[in-house]
Amino acid sequence: MVAVPIVGAMGRIDDTRDDALGAGARTRRSGRTAYDRRWRAELRSALRCAALLLVMLLVIDRVSGGASWWRAALWLALSLLLVLVLVPRRVSAGEGLLASRGLFGTRRVRTDRLVSVRCLDGVCRRLVLRDVSGTRVELDPQVLVDNPDLWYLLDEGARRSEADGVLLCGATALRHIQDRIDRETARAVFRGSGLD
Repeated sequence: MVAVPIVGAMGRIDDTRDDALGAGARTRRSGRTAYDRRWRAELRSALRCAALLLVMLLVIDRVSGGASWWRAALWLALSLLLVLVLVPRRVSAGEGLLASRGLFGTRRVRTDRLVSVRCLDGVCRRLVLRDVSGTRVELDPQVLVDNPDLWYLLDEGARRSEADGVLLCGATALRHIQDRIDRETARAVFRGSGLD
């Protein structure tokens, strides 16, 4: 792409080069952003679980006759620890960018400059995205299945990375997620039409 100087409102030449910015920087200005729609419900569920645990422990202490202020403080600390474990990371995506915000900070990865995408199996499945700067974001693939807008923006950036030859590893993992999303969408259509 050839850089063309643009005369701004003040009559000065804006020599910002589009090819230096890259496709991701140009498109992020358009303002499309998607968020995890189920995050608030999962947050409420985590808070309810912690509150239920606290109430149960306090009631058991009261019934057993072992209630004291230091035990109540211990149960409160245990409930707060449960909240820290259960609070989900908030995932959002814009054109060329995916962010995962937790209690202790936000991690961002450039989806239009992805180097690798790996799916880790274990107790809980995780999708690990890494960009050219070495930044890494982990997220639950179910978040992408539940939020087609997030998936669309991630897939759009990953396709750009693959077309630019930057994405070296992970096209297969992305295809597996795409297949899973397609299956879930087909099931929802069949359920909605009464064919299930």
